[in-house]
Amino acid sequence: MRIWVFGSSIVSSYWNGAATYYRGIYKYLARRGHAITFAEPHAYRRQEHRDESDFSYVESVVYRPGVDVERMVERAAEHDLVIKHSGVGVDDALLERLTSELAEEKTCFFWDVDSPATLARLRANAADPFYEAIPRYAGILSYGGGPASREGYLAFGARFYRAIYNGLDPDTHYPVKADPELECDVAFLGNRLPDRERRVEELFLHAAELAREQKFLLGGEGWGDKKMPANVRWIGHVPTGDHNRVNSSAGMVMNINRESMASFGFSPPTRIFEVAGAGACMLCDDWPGIDDCFEPEKEILVIRSAADVVDALRMYGTEERAEIGRAFRERALRDHTYAQRAAEAEAAFAQAMSERTTGQEAIPLA
Repeated sequence: MRIWVFGSSIVSSYWNGAATYYRGIYKYLARRGHAITFAEPHAYRRQEHRDESDFSYVESVVYRPGVDVERMVERAAEHDLVIKHSGVGVDDALLERLTSELAEEKTCFFWDVDSPATLARLRANAADPFYEAIPRYAGILSYGGGPASREGYLAFGARFYRAIYNGLDPDTHYPVKADPELECDVAFLGNRLPDRERRVEELFLHAAELAREQKFLLGGEGWGDKKMPANVRWIGHVPTGDHNRVNSSAGMVMNINRESMASFGFSPPTRIFEVAGAGACMLCDDWPGIDDCFEPEKEILVIRSAADVVDALRMYGTEERAEIGRAFRERALRDHTYAQRAAEAEAAFAQAMSERTTGQEAIPLA
């Protein structure tokens, strides 16, 4: 199929947490024979911070916000399938209206990369125009959210719903030699966001205060004016191409979900699979559904407080951390690759399109 996609950015991870997800999904959909065009706005200086990667698996189209949107939708209409992702960042409401109207004559999907935020938005505003858009789409896909996300979208009239989790692209994330400049006891990569800052303060910064003999490394945008313990080093934005070096240089790597994602659960972020690919030992904040993906204490270490972080640092030595990291990577390669996710997405497209045509629930495709 010829697939047109509207998303935040596939060529830049700058202020764009969905970049790794897009790359994994569309790279492996392309390998399954689909022709992908990914349209993204020139916004938030992402084009000035393009990652040095091979994006030849998609045709990348960069358009001017506002000015080019209707022309982009006209081009999208020439394709077999149109996908509008949440969180493009500019013109989202306009794109939702135009693509849902296009869905009357073309196969269009809405693919949510932050369903807790979208559903909260809808519940807070009964006049939100997205209410009318939802049932027009052939289906709603999301990158997680579990039962609460599924039930929420179906209650709002979705014809079809399927979660497609993040995954691992072993071509992109893998073990590399440790970099002495990045060596630390605990690393955390994440932009400073209001929905996550309190959790970072507790799980990362407070842990650093309690373990002053340990070295903590913080990467991500927005932390420049944040007060931090002396044993925390902030290194700013870390391009995707440098994630392997950070993950392979840390004794442990921490994941901290945003508040809304943690409360919904069943939304394993890209960071987990990036760290798994590097074979590093992960300290992961607790949320419902994590044990559906990885086995706690054997493949991943679950933390609920700063004290848990300190206990883990003192309990697990170098060999134990390496063994957990190896098991983590093996599980991801077995059950959680983007090749598998792309096959799931392709099956979801076919099933939703079949149900829309026949008016009956189709038998799930293998």
